[in-house]
Amino acid sequence: TVGLINFFQNTTICHKHSVNSVTMKIASLSLLLAAVASTNAFTAPRTVGRSSTSLQVKQADLDGAQSMIESIIDEKNCGPVFVRLAWHDSGTFDVNIKEEWPKAGGAIGSIRFEPEINHGANAGLAGAVKLLEPVKEKYSDVSYADIFQMASARSIEMAGGPKIEMKYGRVDATSPDQCSPEGNLPDAEAGPGGKFGGTSGTASTEDESVAWHLRKVFYRMGLGDEEIVALSGAHTFGRAYADRSGLGAEKTKFTDGSPVKRFDGKDAKYTPGGSPWVENWLIFDNSYFTTVPDASTDDELLKLTSDRVLFEDHGFKPFAEKFRESKEAFFDSYAQAHKALSELGCKFEDVE
Repeated sequence: TVGLINFFQNTTICHKHSVNSVTMKIASLSLLLAAVASTNAFTAPRTVGRSSTSLQVKQADLDGAQSMIESIIDEKNCGPVFVRLAWHDSGTFDVNIKEEWPKAGGAIGSIRFEPEINHGANAGLAGAVKLLEPVKEKYSDVSYADIFQMASARSIEMAGGPKIEMKYGRVDATSPDQCSPEGNLPDAEAGPGGKFGGTSGTASTEDESVAWHLRKVFYRMGLGDEEIVALSGAHTFGRAYADRSGLGAEKTKFTDGSPVKRFDGKDAKYTPGGSPWVENWLIFDNSYFTTVPDASTDDELLKLTSDRVLFEDHGFKPFAEKFRESKEAFFDSYAQAHKALSELGCKFEDVE
């Protein structure tokens, strides 16, 4: 199965990248839309600093962590994998679970633990966790959950995307038994049985319709149609890899090692491979929405079922068309959706 895709399953990596009146069969619902090391090479993070169950982080530590993260992004051109890491951590959230925190999942840093890091949808993300370990080591009072979400937001902003008004002070999950079950993330293409999603997560996301599969995923998180479309637009940033999502070519003319421009005008160093949705895949803009409906675009650019449906479904289409016509409208909606996603399931402590 393939996650909606790929910020849920795409990436660049590191130097080596509402519907109105909805009545539906929703028992719950599940999320959207290169890594350096394989998941098999993953080792559990060190325990550093005070217990993560109750931290009160200082603003100076957050500032220091952000500076380190920005340096890693600048050096490694690994922004897309940091976005994917954060989204896969937060995308497990189930708004219908009312038990004590952190049972409902969400942006709680649990993705660093086995078995969650080894879930199929998380293939390739162990390397992203490792890249951020030095930040945790130096600023031990900053939670993993904050580090993951900070890295995602800064990656978007440094690539030319909107400023995201992030909140920090997240409390971490502390053990593997606090991981969510596998199956809460979305599919971009149907499985062998012709259905999207499955029944193994906190609630079934299975459906023959990709639109309703995506709704089951995002509605389960408490998000709606505008958020689905806006967050899908992040596919303008990064690549899909067959060994992670099951999608994408070995390489394309856009990912064959030839120069790729960053938002700051520099040429990015990257490992060849994967398939992008847009030509300038290290710049965050509304190119995804101009490319997907354009039949004249290059055949080597990805246009998946979960992409095309945004311009076909009556609930999604108005947002997709608005974002195609206006980058500013897209950025406004995206910034709000990203912030909401980053806070799902969180328990916050005050920042000193």
